[in-house]
Amino acid sequence: MPAPEYPVAAARRGASGTVVVRVEVGADGVPVDVSVAQRSGSRDLDRAALRAVRQWRFKPAQRDGQAVAGSVDVPVEFNLR
Repeated sequence: MPAPEYPVAAARRGASGTVVVRVEVGADGVPVDVSVAQRSGSRDLDRAALRAVRQWRFKPAQRDGQAVAGSVDVPVEFNLR
């Protein structure tokens, strides 16, 4: 899962923080729906986190040995260190 790109405008402003992204994951591991569960305080960081997580692939939940759809909250951290 590649890390999100740090938005240039956010970096110039010195913005940092954590975005919690809620992901509805299909039985195939592909994100079906991605939304912000907790904002970082920077719209640029929130958008960058959503863009990145939409491209990720997940190991789906299992029920009785079968892959099933599920949801997960993923924290995405942005630090300028």
